[in-house]
Amino acid sequence: MNSQGAGQAARVHAHLEAVLEPFGDTPVVAAMRYAVAGGKRIRARLVLEGARLHGIPETRAVWPAAAIEAMHAYSLVHDDLPCMDDDDLRRGQPTLHVKWDEATAVLAGDALQSLAFELAAHPEGAATDHARADLALSLARAAGGQGMVLGQALDIAAETASSALTLDEITRLQAGKTGALIEWAACAGPRMAEADTGPLAAYAGALGLAFQIQDDVIDVTGDADAAGKAVGKDAAAGKATFVSLLGLDAARARAHALVETACDALSPYGEDADSLRALARFVISRHS
Repeated sequence: MNSQGAGQAARVHAHLEAVLEPFGDTPVVAAMRYAVAGGKRIRARLVLEGARLHGIPETRAVWPAAAIEAMHAYSLVHDDLPCMDDDDLRRGQPTLHVKWDEATAVLAGDALQSLAFELAAHPEGAATDHARADLALSLARAAGGQGMVLGQALDIAAETASSALTLDEITRLQAGKTGALIEWAACAGPRMAEADTGPLAAYAGALGLAFQIQDDVIDVTGDADAAGKAVGKDAAAGKATFVSLLGLDAARARAHALVETACDALSPYGEDADSLRALARFVISRHS
């Protein structure tokens, strides 16, 4: 992550801390703070950069940027639960249900999801009622049964399916599980400006798929210390992934091609979108 990205990540983290400060220090709130700490803030950075391209000041864009991080944190907390992926490690730290307990993890995740909508609709965010409503409505669709939750449900169903998923089926699954929130983040800026979301939606569609392919590569080639989470679980479970279906080299090539597609989609913005191009290339170079 470059210095610009690190600065953006730090400012979003500070904003989340400030938002949570009045909540007090109950175990659930402590768990919420724990869940939103760390991470690369890729989704938040997409919000901030998309907003910048549309003339939205960061003081306003930081609200939906914090919203997407709260929503992402909730998804990870619930994804790690024993009834889901049953993971003990996240971002190099014990998962939330391990550090506290399952009930606290469920409640903290629920509270983070609610917080995400509060932040997306906050009056200090988008300047108009219409834009704030659009942000909240589109976030609900991206996170719910048409988006991320659908993707997660398809992923769980695949674990007990009689046959492995095809490439098209995995692509559809990941478009929900990973891609829906990435697309929302990239399109938040034009939504705030009530502008065309088309170029950034196309960028995000390719980027989200590249992101997931790189996750599959990390699961095969990475180690737990570098990844900050368990690796090799997909292969051990016999799950079909982009790597298992395409092969490692072809999967990497597909991810690189998708990043070029994503960068091409930014052509209407010219050099002003170079930071988004750099972020896309970072996505497929990461090791965690």
